[in-house]
Amino acid sequence: MNGLAFPGTAKRRPLSANMGGPMSRTRKERVSSTLLGRDGGPIRCPRVIRLGLDFGGKAPVETLGRILAEEGYGSREDLREDFPMPERRLVCRPLPEGAERLPVAIGARAEVLRQALMLGLCTAQYFDPLRPVLWTEASLARGLELFDPAGFYA
Repeated sequence: MNGLAFPGTAKRRPLSANMGGPMSRTRKERVSSTLLGRDGGPIRCPRVIRLGLDFGGKAPVETLGRILAEEGYGSREDLREDFPMPERRLVCRPLPEGAERLPVAIGARAEVLRQALMLGLCTAQYFDPLRPVLWTEASLARGLELFDPAGFYA
């Protein structure tokens, strides 16, 4: 295979088929539209739930562990019995900046626990009701909007 000499270098780099232009891998494009949150039109992905807790600077896992014990639950999995969840996977995206969050210190305990349960069933990209409930500092500090993709392929 023939090599290509770059100016100022003594080395030759091999050329491969379909290696693209020199700038193709550094190009960036900003996404400016979305299908999420739109009820009308041929593709439907309505927003179904907005989640976000404000811990007021306190440690999320410790705070929710205390609330869970005070409310008489043995584990976070026990919350499933009292708070029905959507039965299928939902698509997630981060809350928009400035979106309101539920203050844990003064919010209704039932709503705080429901949102904590759902946040524990979410990754950054999707909500899965079949996952184990995982409470981490990062998962509980997330703010998410959940969308139903059921109409995406309809």
